[in-house]
Amino acid sequence: MTEMSVCASPSAGIDALCRRLAEFLRRAGRPVAFMEVCGTHTVAIFRSGLRSQLPEGLRILSGPGCPVCVTDPSEIDMALSLAKRDCILLTYGDMLRVPGSSGSLLDLKGGGARVRTVTSALQSLEVARNNPTSEVVFLGVGFETTAPATAITLRQALRHGLANFSVLCLHKTVPPVMRALCSNPALKIDGFILPGNVTVITGLGDYAFLTDELHRAAAVAGFEPEEILASIVDLARQVAENDFRLSSWRLRDVPEGGNPTARRVLSEVFQPCDALWRGLGLIADSGCRMATPYERFDAAKKFGLDPPTAGPDNGCRCGEVLSGLKTPPECELYGTACTPVTPIGPCMVSGEGTCGAWYRYR
Repeated sequence: MTEMSVCASPSAGIDALCRRLAEFLRRAGRPVAFMEVCGTHTVAIFRSGLRSQLPEGLRILSGPGCPVCVTDPSEIDMALSLAKRDCILLTYGDMLRVPGSSGSLLDLKGGGARVRTVTSALQSLEVARNNPTSEVVFLGVGFETTAPATAITLRQALRHGLANFSVLCLHKTVPPVMRALCSNPALKIDGFILPGNVTVITGLGDYAFLTDELHRAAAVAGFEPEEILASIVDLARQVAENDFRLSSWRLRDVPEGGNPTARRVLSEVFQPCDALWRGLGLIADSGCRMATPYERFDAAKKFGLDPPTAGPDNGCRCGEVLSGLKTPPECELYGTACTPVTPIGPCMVSGEGTCGAWYRYR
């Protein structure tokens, strides 16, 4: 792991970090582009005004770091189908307004469907126990940060034999999509600002392929402006010196091996599978399917749902925004047909969506 003294630590202050950044960019001798792959970073960068302080020659791209945004419309359609079957469908609140091909869960809720919001996956077990004659389905969405909670919930469901409970598992994992982005010849990414919350679970080793194999700069960042900027400085140093070493600029420690308890429950309950990402297509081994002992709780199998498939283009450019190929204003719908009040794509719906952040802060 790179020592923080190489580039000046986050405590050096914004001005000092910006001076170091400008120097490394000058030494790089060409424009560079870095991508953040965490929705919280997207919002933090805008809210803190960091973009306005960055030197010329540097582009910060927003990647597929919002789990709401990367959920494909056909996956939302699967949830809509369950809600129409008179199941009790439980979801996190930020999924309610995400549009499928024929409306949203909020639309169905307004029409009387039994769609409820929960703040934790484990709450869904209580709902299942309190409604023994109803089928209860939890919508499992998110990256490595929320997947452990779903895994623990499934473990508890197995232990207690909850026959009326199941999970529509839409969890996705971050490293495979980063590899897919690097393979896109139209997208020139010199380095990645890695999500601190995900790496706390996975550890740093899952991202070593970026520096060791693909020769991309990579640095973990916390969510304070100084932490984010310190990571950007180190990314510029790696490019300028052609010295690609995974580093961490999160003031709270990121364990090298991640959280062993979380990793253990994830490997017990889930196995890798191909997953569909909105606008990015099918990405190998980027999803989570239930291991054999837990397959009885797979809502897609239990209710015979068709697997998700990419649908027709509705004019929304979320996929291109999520992959860094377009900025939100380059979408024809942005700010006109698509606003936070009338969102067409999930990047405008989510509180951590790139389009919503551009709209609020630009």
